[in-house]
Amino acid sequence: MAEEDVAGGKNVADYSTFEEFLSSQVTQLDLIYLEDINVARKLVELGYRGTKEGYSEEQFWAKKAAIEARKQIHCVKTIVSAGKTYEDAMLRALQQREEGNRTGKNASIIFVRDKNEYGQEISGYIDYAHRLATEDITPVFEGKKRFLPRPTDLSFLNWETMNVSGKESPHYKVIAKCMSGMVFRNKKDGKILNPDPFVGGHGDNSSRTVVPTTKYTSVIVFDHYNRRKT
Repeated sequence: MAEEDVAGGKNVADYSTFEEFLSSQVTQLDLIYLEDINVARKLVELGYRGTKEGYSEEQFWAKKAAIEARKQIHCVKTIVSAGKTYEDAMLRALQQREEGNRTGKNASIIFVRDKNEYGQEISGYIDYAHRLATEDITPVFEGKKRFLPRPTDLSFLNWETMNVSGKESPHYKVIAKCMSGMVFRNKKDGKILNPDPFVGGHGDNSSRTVVPTTKYTSVIVFDHYNRRKT
């Protein structure tokens, strides 16, 4: 299946979510006859509407991941926020950690809770270094794009649809079944990062910082300072 010309000359990478991708192929005429955006999206997914022969959510995320992986190969390690000044605490937090996460000194996990473009509350844990390596984050620092979790991140929850997912990244393994709940094992030094706010510590070489931003419902940064296994 071609990456280009999915809808209006765009490709899969231009859409943040599967729902957004499906909606792009729903016409006003479809809505007039069907009167339900969810039904219209399902018809697109099954191939009865839109420009393709059907496109499952699994295919969407696989294709998106493949495109992002190719972008990573060509990614230039430029500190895009260098020399800039930001009023919002969230952008300052991202800026302060950009260089360390690009160079491998740090491996920050960022918890974000907010609403998506459909007004649905979502939350998740994002491997910041992985996001920097696979996506041009310039639009985020320019205020043109929001820094939100996705189903391809370490963890993701849509509180309205109850869509739950979690995937390991190049830097972290997700351990969901343990006494203290979900934790993350750093692949470089083997250390455990525990995001539980009620534990005494969050792990060796790790810290927790609540970001006082007004742009998002909740943002918490877990910084891990990489050490090689001994």
